[in-house]
Order: sequence, then C-alpha cells, then structure tokens
Amino acid sequence: MTKKALCVGINNYPGTQNDLNGCVNDALAWADLLATHYDFPKADVALLLDAQATKANIMAGLKDLLANARAGDVLVFTNSSHGTYVVDTDSDEPDHYDEALVPYDFRQNLILDDELRELFADLPAGVRLTVISDSCHSGSVTRLVAPATMPPPRPRLLRPREFGMPDLPDDRLARLRSSHRKGYPQKRMKEILLSGCKSTEYSYDAYIGGAYHGAMTYYAIETIGEAGYKITYAELARRVNEKLAAEGYRQTPQLEGKTRNKQRQIFV
Repeated sequence: MTKKALCVGINNYPGTQNDLNGCVNDALAWADLLATHYDFPKADVALLLDAQATKANIMAGLKDLLANARAGDVLVFTNSSHGTYVVDTDSDEPDHYDEALVPYDFRQNLILDDELRELFADLPAGVRLTVISDSCHSGSVTRLVAPATMPPPRPRLLRPREFGMPDLPDDRLARLRSSHRKGYPQKRMKEILLSGCKSTEYSYDAYIGGAYHGAMTYYAIETIGEAGYKITYAELARRVNEKLAAEGYRQTPQLEGKTRNKQRQIFV
C-alpha cells in the first residue's frame, strides 16, 4: 500500500491587492498531520507553496500523485488558495460558469473543476483519494485590509475581473449554482471531497490562535486531534460545521462522495 499526498498553499498573488495570509500555513499543517499521525512518508508528501504553485506544477503534481495508483493506495490532495469562477458567454449574456482553483500564475491559467474531474475519472477501483479544498468559488465580496491588532476574516475569492473575465451578478450566480452540479452526482465520484464551504458561500482566511489559517482547515485539524486522530469523514464534517457555526463563520463545509466513503476513517 502506498501513501502519497500533494499539499498546495498560495498566499502571494502578484499584481493584485488580494494576497492571502493563511494558505501556506494550511499546506504545512496538512503535510505535518499526514506525516506525523497517518504514516505518510515525508518524501511522499509534496509541497507546492506560492511561486512554486503554478498551474503546470500543480497539474504535474496531481498526475504524479495518481501515477501507478492501485487498489489499497491512500492519496491526499489539499489545496488552500483563492477560488473563482469562469463565465461562459453567448451574445454577451452569461450562460453558465465553471468553478476554478486559482494558481500562482492565474493571469494565464486557472484550474477548472472540469479538468480535475477528468483527471480523477480514471482513478482505479480501490484507490482512496481524499481532496480537501479550502477556497472560495463564488460571487461578489468586499475585501478588507487587515488591521495590525485584530485582523478580520476575509473570503478566499479572486473576482474574475482580476484576470479580465466578466463577473456574474450575485442573483444570477446563485441560480446557476443550484443546477451546476446536477450532471455529476455524488454516487459517480471516485474521490471524496471536503470543501471549505457551500458553493453559495465563502471560505475564510482568518487570524486564529495567534496565526493565520483557513478557518475550515484550522478547525478540521483541531477536530482531528481532539478525536485522537481516528474519525470518519462524516463525523469530521459534522463537527467542523458545528465549530465554524459556534465561532460565527458563515461557511458550511460540504462532504461529497459515495455514502460508504463518507463513513470511512480519514486518511486510511
């Protein structure tokens, strides 16, 4: 059995006013958790941070993660970064959109959800792939400049206008989200996905416990430790949602995948 992981964290987005603070910490925290408590060999836990995390490097890292995978292997991909969407237009009217991860070189490249879906579609039977994405893939947001004393949480969203693409009005985006995933039911998913939030919400970059983190990542790792590092995906999602709600974060992590996979112990 092989255990491998790819952990991505991007704080620096050159040429924008939308740098983040907690994404590199997230990636380092997931990598340490996997190596320290789940017996992932450190040599097989790859990190891509800031300028390393170009689209080409992330896609190459994912292909390496999946290469020669066979039944019994345990694979993990974590991503902490901005998220966004890409509008398809027809006669200057938005028709539909694709969710996307925002790599370091986002002005030339995005990673569309369709690309990830195609990559994971050939996953051999019996391979256990966990995807954790702590980012926004959603609509409008007002970005706040963090003061020196109590930095406020802010959404991990990069608006499409930052890379010369059209934005969708919030009401239009909400309607499209409600139907966007119907063609890809969870029962067809080979991977299990823990997202930072619903597609109608934002994932927050926050100052918690004396450092910056993704709020979902911080409370997920805290919950895993409290459970003695033995917890199912379903229970993890439930407890993290409770913690985020108690702390006032308006984000609802989603667990997607086959029902039997949700009841598995994490990272085994």
